[in-house]
Amino acid sequence: MRIVFCFKNPCAKISLLFFAIALASCNTLKRVEDNELLLTRNTIFADEEKVNDEDIQSLIVQYPNSTLLGYPLRLNLYNLAKQNPDSSFQNWLYKKEKRKERLVKLLSEKQVDRLGESFMVKGLSEWLMNIGEAPSIIDTSDTRRTLERLKAYYNSKGYFNNNTSFVIDTLKRAKRAEINYQITLGKPYIIDSIVDKIAAKVIDSIYQLNKEESLVKEGKQFDLVDFDNERKRLTSIFRNSGIRKFQESSINYAVTRDSTKAGDDQEMDIALNIDNLRTRSDNAITTSEYKIEKFKEINIYTDFILSGEEDQHNVVNYKDYNIYYKDKLRFSPKTLTDAIFFEKDSIYRELDRSRTYRQITNLNVFKYPSIAFSTDSLQTSLLTAKIYLTERPKYSLGMELDVSHSNIQQVGLAFSPSLQARNLFKGAENLSLTGRLNVGSSNDQSITATDNRFFNLLEFGADINLTFPRIWFPFFNTSRLIPNYTLPQTRLSLGTSFQKNIGLDKKTFNSILGYNWSPSDFKRNAVELLNIQFVNNVNTNRFFNVYQNSYQRLDEIANGDDPEDIYDYDNPLEFPELAENFELEDDTIDPQLIIPAGTAGFTQAIISGAVPSSTEDLNEVRSIEERRVRLTENNLIFATNYSFSKNNQNGITDNSFHRFRFKVESAGNLLSALSYVFPFNENNDGDLLVFSVPYSQYIKTEFDYIKYWDLSRSNVLAFRSFFGIAIPYGNSDNIPFVRSYFAGGSNDNRAWNPYSLGPGRTDEINDFNEANLKLALNLEYRFPVAGDIKGALFADAGNIWNVFDSEDDPDKTFSGLDSLSDIALGTGFGIRYDFTYFLIRVDLGFKTYNPAEEISQRWFRDYNFANSVLQIGINYPF
Repeated sequence: MRIVFCFKNPCAKISLLFFAIALASCNTLKRVEDNELLLTRNTIFADEEKVNDEDIQSLIVQYPNSTLLGYPLRLNLYNLAKQNPDSSFQNWLYKKEKRKERLVKLLSEKQVDRLGESFMVKGLSEWLMNIGEAPSIIDTSDTRRTLERLKAYYNSKGYFNNNTSFVIDTLKRAKRAEINYQITLGKPYIIDSIVDKIAAKVIDSIYQLNKEESLVKEGKQFDLVDFDNERKRLTSIFRNSGIRKFQESSINYAVTRDSTKAGDDQEMDIALNIDNLRTRSDNAITTSEYKIEKFKEINIYTDFILSGEEDQHNVVNYKDYNIYYKDKLRFSPKTLTDAIFFEKDSIYRELDRSRTYRQITNLNVFKYPSIAFSTDSLQTSLLTAKIYLTERPKYSLGMELDVSHSNIQQVGLAFSPSLQARNLFKGAENLSLTGRLNVGSSNDQSITATDNRFFNLLEFGADINLTFPRIWFPFFNTSRLIPNYTLPQTRLSLGTSFQKNIGLDKKTFNSILGYNWSPSDFKRNAVELLNIQFVNNVNTNRFFNVYQNSYQRLDEIANGDDPEDIYDYDNPLEFPELAENFELEDDTIDPQLIIPAGTAGFTQAIISGAVPSSTEDLNEVRSIEERRVRLTENNLIFATNYSFSKNNQNGITDNSFHRFRFKVESAGNLLSALSYVFPFNENNDGDLLVFSVPYSQYIKTEFDYIKYWDLSRSNVLAFRSFFGIAIPYGNSDNIPFVRSYFAGGSNDNRAWNPYSLGPGRTDEINDFNEANLKLALNLEYRFPVAGDIKGALFADAGNIWNVFDSEDDPDKTFSGLDSLSDIALGTGFGIRYDFTYFLIRVDLGFKTYNPAEEISQRWFRDYNFANSVLQIGINYPF
């Protein structure tokens, strides 16, 4: 959706003005009593050095009121509310004699009472208090609690002799104060020696093998975090070495200090104690030595919820696994056992348990997987693993309905039915079939002239996807290279779509053979061995109806509208041979080129030299024609690509992480190799043809990096950088439109609409500006405003250029570092409403630096509301 936002409505201006006056007139100290102080800042000093560490700052109990760009918005919203709206209404009601009596006659007794409870009287005040923020009055009890936290924190870092204090610094402005927390650290304690006392021999032997990697070492400063992490490290080692029941609470440390040492010697002795297993039964607690457990047998129950364990009498033994089922085994044994990482006679490992859960879930044919263990009554070190599985429904239906509006259609309806079939060939293969039907309404005269129905736009298509939970590669075993725990998957897909009265009425066919695997939750690899796409432009005669800017420029040249034009081609006396290419519309002064016959005839006459033309006109007409040919020709793409992504985000609440994505794609090389074996036809330009279509050949690569910084109190700084380049070669001298780059839009440079920025320093010559090199940099500061309302300030920089292709316009091409001066800059602000599961975003972008302008006018020329661009999006842009 593209909307240009401007303040043309005077009511909007007046409302905004009154709102600004109301907020500005708020007294920040309105609810601060004479004997109270409003907290404005907290500062922590450790040995007189200011502490900015966020973890330490989070220990403060009482914070100042939040601000929006330095302004206490939420505090002043709170102050706008009436403290006691009921009494205020009563005072107003009885302020004048007979006011209530008149209201009762006009309304009724009950309606007058309800008036006092109405939103404008009571509800508004409650709403302002809910989204606002009460004044943060300094409370010394909270201050002392902060001191206790700070002391405990620095104790955990080895500063056991630290001293804490605070000073309330009264400011010059009345009723306001800062709090300075001061910590004298003293000398830290150092670990002098470490001894271990381990009850179980098997635990001791495992510990000694892994002792060198300990995080608690002699000579290091005491840090409680190291002890906690070492406890977790040892627990993981023991549980992955056969000690299934190991309890983290069995590990404890004794810290002592030799009193015979000098008084100022800050050295500590550490004793590591690992106790035996503690078991609670009834009211008694017993202890026993830890033992290494091995698997005696592994049982898989495929119909657990349906029948329970005891009713599954049928069993299949496959590679030391017992597979139980009730009536019929609906899964191949290999598929089931490949998802289980426990092995008979092997020791228990916690990692195998996690991988089993992960792989079973990834099959997408079972729900509620559960794993239980039992021990042999005679030999307690022997384990029986029981994996309980519940099959998902084999078939499921779905339907999606969407209503949309865009610059192409006034209103659009989209229907998308889907069918999913699971476990198609007993190997957890999943088939999905999705249909698409989009109908829309357009008032484009070129469409309504031939189709006057309300819904005159149509797009329909279908996709079929088949996934296998393994890498399917003929004549090659990939299990060693890509093991099962990486969740390998093969995907086969076919798709097609057809358009009517949309653009050039494309018919698209695509097919993909791809693989993906994830070694961990933070890394993902994907290979598309074959990505085949065929685009057939059915109605190429509508090019100039669709690309109106190209048509207008061509018509301007034909009409000689530019003062520098020396030829008036629409003059039948001067150019009678071109007269048939023009027609005079009722609402126009100059004749216009007829689409498509007139545009084709005029273009051909100029390029062939049938009529005289200036060098500028010839070059521009040739450029428009080259673009028309490129965008109307059919495309055949045989591509192979590889992508890798990595991130370190721990959950959706983690706001301090980075994400990296790399992709490389090559197209046309397979067909180029086959051309040496089989003779291919050629077109007039010497391009090789497959099915009468020149195939595309290029190399393309992309780098995408995102970084988040958690500043504090839900304030986040987010950064994104993107670089992509696609280089044509061999059978191509340009990149297909579907593989090119564009700039602008709600997820890119928000001061420009989609496709309206670039290439280079050109100014929207074409309707859909695209190129084969892109650079984008985005920086966004996100902050809370009130309740679920969030705010953002952003700066978007970047552009697109042509490089190493058929484009020779210096304004569009990237020629070196000098072209970086064409990087556009957009800045602005946005409001977001957080619905928890998704977020609605409204951003207002301003053109700060526009490379399409003259050099002296590039900065801030269109930096105003009239030329701003309103972008609407779902969720964050990156």
